[in-house]
Amino acid sequence: MTTWWPFARLAAALLGIAAIVAQLSLTLQIALEATTPWGGHLPTVAVNFFSFFTILSNVSAAIALIIAAAWALGQRDPARPEPRWLSLLLVCVSTYMIVTGVVYNLLLRGIELPQGVTVPWSNEVLHVVFPLFLLLDVLVAPRRRALPWSTVLVVAVFPVVWVAYTLIRANLVIAPATGAPWWYPYPFLDPHLQGGYGGVLVYVIGIAVAIILIATVVVWIGRRRGTARSEVHATSDSAGVSSR
Repeated sequence: MTTWWPFARLAAALLGIAAIVAQLSLTLQIALEATTPWGGHLPTVAVNFFSFFTILSNVSAAIALIIAAAWALGQRDPARPEPRWLSLLLVCVSTYMIVTGVVYNLLLRGIELPQGVTVPWSNEVLHVVFPLFLLLDVLVAPRRRALPWSTVLVVAVFPVVWVAYTLIRANLVIAPATGAPWWYPYPFLDPHLQGGYGGVLVYVIGIAVAIILIATVVVWIGRRRGTARSEVHATSDSAGVSSR
């Protein structure tokens, strides 16, 4: 698996990128054909597209897998675990992608999101296929390094920043599809649909708990799978340094 898993990561990353490009192309096409100033405002439409947690998660996951594949192909020692920074990056994107899959399939499947019409195959890749690959990567990818439990707190930083960004920006944007003086990427973040910010807070807390739980499981799996290899390699490295 050490020899071919980098190629599986590259293939998954390219599929994810293709799905993102396909959906972005359709979204921009809809904007170009819009008959209202707000519907055809391409900068807003483009920023909205990249404000979805799904899109940000998929983009970051594709980049992380490409980096991981490049590192593995350039590192000939099959016993050497991934560097700490790379393992941390993979834990983060794996958690975000698994959360994306869970939230979409539990809360959003069947609900039309405010980016316009979706590309069916792209939608499934971004919300099902790619998240499942990241889950598989957590379970079977070679060279995983064990990370400390404090990693869970690091994983939580980006979702917190994203929620703050979303809620602050929402009332500064005109929704391209409806002309409403606000734009939220997901219905559960829209206080106009949730009876106020109290309803939004319930969803935010629920998803925050899910993120922490999933991050904890991902870190735990990494510790179970990576501890022995990391310790053996660290010992050999220490022995090599002391013998010089």
